[in-house]
Amino acid sequence: MQHILDAILAEGTSAEDFANLELPESYRAVTVHKDEVDMFDGVPSKEKDPRKSLHLDEVALPELGPGEVIVGVMASSINYNTVWTSIFEPVSTFGFLERYGRISPLTKRHDLPYHIVGSDLSGVVLRTGPGVTKWKAGDRVVAHCLSVELESADGHNDTMLDPEQRIWGFETNFGGLAEVAMVKANQLMPKPEHLTWEEAASPGLVNCTAYRQLVSTNGGNMKQGDNVLIWGASGGLGGFATQYALNGGATPICVVSNEEKAQIVRNMGAELVINRSEMDFKFWNEDGTEQNPKEWQRLGKAIRELTGGEDIDIVFEHPGRETFGASVYVTRKGGTITTCASTSGYMHEYDNRYLWMNLKRIISSHFANYRESWEANRLIAKGKIHPTLSKTYRLEETGQAALDVHHNKHQGKVGVLALAPTEGLGVLNTELREQHIDKINLFRGI
Repeated sequence: MQHILDAILAEGTSAEDFANLELPESYRAVTVHKDEVDMFDGVPSKEKDPRKSLHLDEVALPELGPGEVIVGVMASSINYNTVWTSIFEPVSTFGFLERYGRISPLTKRHDLPYHIVGSDLSGVVLRTGPGVTKWKAGDRVVAHCLSVELESADGHNDTMLDPEQRIWGFETNFGGLAEVAMVKANQLMPKPEHLTWEEAASPGLVNCTAYRQLVSTNGGNMKQGDNVLIWGASGGLGGFATQYALNGGATPICVVSNEEKAQIVRNMGAELVINRSEMDFKFWNEDGTEQNPKEWQRLGKAIRELTGGEDIDIVFEHPGRETFGASVYVTRKGGTITTCASTSGYMHEYDNRYLWMNLKRIISSHFANYRESWEANRLIAKGKIHPTLSKTYRLEETGQAALDVHHNKHQGKVGVLALAPTEGLGVLNTELREQHIDKINLFRGI
């Protein structure tokens, strides 16, 4: 792989030079193994250790198909879906690969005894398959994680509704936590020129998810003046939601878990902050079987004290079971709860009287279509929205990086260097970078 890295780092390497590079027969990639899916049976979720299940293997380069692209990966990042894959919850991802493999001989390539994980990347195009015209070898790119077939009419109004919609690197193989990745050409977007490789790789999944869930007409359709309750407002997903609220003229009410995280959102420009550790909300009883509506009321009171008596227009919901009853309760009449992820549990419970009698809406949201992803990346490239990268690991340290995310020891996003030998490489637009360096560095060292 050294000759590929040398070409990427060298000045003046042409598209022809990249197209003529010899690709390796194999490359290093972070994998889980199909014969280990039972390794954590009987172990509580929080005690499952990704360092035991994530392997750095030498894997064969996949055969390139029509409409596909091979990318030399300079950097990637950790998303919660990699944690789910690594602890084999809620199900083993090999079931996704098996089902995908039954569609055609081309998709059969994904059904392997190992799964290469990772749903983000920044890097350089090395090869393009038949039918690819927009991208060429040498292009500096990032990838969003929506993989679609688009053979059904259902997906042509909103590609997220394609019956064969999948998340690349989670429900497909050949993901981004590797030296090389295979993506579809319609996953690619231009790399923001003022960011390093690791910074550019970090927004992808969470930035696009936040854009659809909060900004898009497919999600919250946020407008100026909206009061937006954002759970985990300084985290990988919530950090982007906070930025979109501020950037779009809304008022974020940021829920965080400690004063350090409260200071982060204040530094981002948010003024209304609820520290849930100080408030010590008890939305559920100790055995987790019953909710306490008086605690919902206490949250609502705290919100109105911050907003001057106004309720919430949009709730940016992703914790799930732990907070959902409270989220429904505190939303204003006619307001909206947008929901994804459910990292604290999928079985939501809420009092339907507060939904139906007050004409509130629950909108489900899952990643983003290509247009939404392109717009979210464009805002990054223009310096309107900024990465939330706090720490970067090497590829061989991916297990530890995933463990940190699993135990919520991270802040913002956690990056992973693949081919990039060090942090700080890949910046082309130094002028734009200097304009926004304080925002870019906001999460660093936290």
